[in-house]
Amino acid sequence: MNPYFQQHIQNKIKDWAAAQQQVKEWQETGETVVFTNGCFDLLHYGHIYYLAAAKELGNRLVVALNTDASVQELKGQHRPIKDQKNRLHLMASLQMVDLVVLFGEPTPLELIQQLSPNILVKGGDWRPSQIVGSDYVLSKGGTVQSLPFIEGYSTTVLEQKIKLSK
Repeated sequence: MNPYFQQHIQNKIKDWAAAQQQVKEWQETGETVVFTNGCFDLLHYGHIYYLAAAKELGNRLVVALNTDASVQELKGQHRPIKDQKNRLHLMASLQMVDLVVLFGEPTPLELIQQLSPNILVKGGDWRPSQIVGSDYVLSKGGTVQSLPFIEGYSTTVLEQKIKLSK
């Protein structure tokens, strides 16, 4: 296996137990952990801008990705366009992302409770009170933020452009 790939990309991908241990270690050394989640199916400018803004809020950025099955439940049988292996590795290759973890549950609440991040963020189309896990993070002394949504960039728009180009 390619050593760079293993060390700098694949090592960022964790299961729930390893993610919990890593977050705990970071927090014990005083680092602030930011958590976000999503499908991140077709990575685009809006995603990159959003992830960079999330990283700015703390020292470490954890991204929880929906499994293929949960993306289908949310978006329909035609999604995801990229499978979870592709999405995991693309996300892990981004320099602003420190850890990537899959979740297949309807919401990331259980994972948020297990990881107990310092900061919980979602895109600007979510009000902080609507963000799943906000009550839990706030009860633990953390913060919840809704980050700016960049108009004109969405996976749905990209999907429509692909369909029209056929």
